[in-house]
Amino acid sequence: MKRPSIYVETRIRSSMEQLWAHTQRPELHQQWDLRFTEIEYLPRASEAVPQQFLYATRIGFGLGVAGCGESLGTREKNGERTSVLKFWSDEKVSLIREGAGFWKYVPTDDGLRFFTRYDYQTRFGVAGEWLDRLAFRPLIGWATAWSFDSLRLWLEQGQRPAVSRALGLIMALVRFTLGFVWIYQGVVPKLLFPDTGELRILQGAGFSAGTAHGVAAAVGVGEILFGLLFWLLPMDKLRPVYWLNMLGLLVLGAGALFSQPAVFVAPFNPLTLNLALMALAAVALAIPVELVPSATRCLRRPPEGARTADKMLQEAPAAVA
Repeated sequence: MKRPSIYVETRIRSSMEQLWAHTQRPELHQQWDLRFTEIEYLPRASEAVPQQFLYATRIGFGLGVAGCGESLGTREKNGERTSVLKFWSDEKVSLIREGAGFWKYVPTDDGLRFFTRYDYQTRFGVAGEWLDRLAFRPLIGWATAWSFDSLRLWLEQGQRPAVSRALGLIMALVRFTLGFVWIYQGVVPKLLFPDTGELRILQGAGFSAGTAHGVAAAVGVGEILFGLLFWLLPMDKLRPVYWLNMLGLLVLGAGALFSQPAVFVAPFNPLTLNLALMALAAVALAIPVELVPSATRCLRRPPEGARTADKMLQEAPAAVA
């Protein structure tokens, strides 16, 4: 199977020295890059010898993957810089067997054009190739892009990567929770088990028994579609959805209060549930979207007219030799 190499590009308004330091110094690099938990440079005999390093990535539950690599940076005649990287892992649990790539630093009138291209070989035969194509490669590409945007916020806004990760986690939890609750409310009590209380609420609002079934199903489909918006829309398009979430919960709560006021004294009643969901939406609205890293802010393909990134990946070792 032919696999596409991974390309990520961003524009960062900082000095070359700042960007170089934050990408070449291990203690800074490991702070913003989601792909690595630890990076340790090994001693080398001279500047002419490639810099070797050890890396580790913890994936939770006491599990992790470690590997080795070597890099060499150079300043080119036109002011650009290139950092070429080779990496490998001897651990049997590592999907990546070996790989190579480069980082490119290009001064422009609008900041530094910073981009990467890399590729790798996998283990586990055909099964490993399919796992990589379907899950791992999209995930590691997303992690690279998200990390580049976190680095941009660090250099441009002074926002530490730990803060960026916290904001990203908060927004992800808010989006997942709101989407899940709306979809659950549409599927379970509206479509699968309307007799558990939804029909009584609709009949209390004046609908006949036959009509209530159709209305419950229609409302359920609407809630499912609304919940999917939290999962599918880009982060910067969600602010109107959060406001609609709050308005919709007020309307649904008022309808339940009018038709079945007794439900407001039951455990986990509409009042407590709606207030919690409205508070989550308020949290999302209070966080400036521009301070939350997003992989969508990075280019994932080379600009038109530029040399193909695959060709650049092949030429990179020669550029620093």
